[in-house]
Amino acid sequence: MKEGMDFLFNWMSKPLNSDDVDTWFRANNIQVEYSDLFRDFCFSLYYLMDKTYLGHSHGDARETKISINNEEKVGHFQWCWITTITNFEKENIVFKFTDNDYDYFESFFFEVYYDQSDEDVRSSIEEFLTQLFTLDRAYTKSDLEMYTDLYKVLERSLQS
Repeated sequence: MKEGMDFLFNWMSKPLNSDDVDTWFRANNIQVEYSDLFRDFCFSLYYLMDKTYLGHSHGDARETKISINNEEKVGHFQWCWITTITNFEKENIVFKFTDNDYDYFESFFFEVYYDQSDEDVRSSIEEFLTQLFTLDRAYTKSDLEMYTDLYKVLERSLQS
């Protein structure tokens, strides 16, 4: 059993060669222009969240005494989500997300941002998004799958 897990781990974490990555991108119809747009959407959402959220104390929590409950976190995320979509609509870029798409983003940001007690994890979101959307880098199988899942959510939501 251990050999099977080692094989799976190595297969998922081994960097793929550039030809395999190009083949993957072609097979999934991944376009650089859309990738740039989707990166902008993700960063716009994240930056708005980070700049307007009052729930994380940056320093001594005893000084701020700020306590944000789950309902307020959900409300903040919803406001950031709607504001980001509206801002893109002002540029004639329209996204129509399903409830499942919304849940995908909400789950991610609750896990790594709102409910994250480790400041190092929260502060690594920008680097994570940067790496995820850097197309000319070494990818592992799991990197490609994660990127492709996000790309496909955004692609099917983009209205022509």
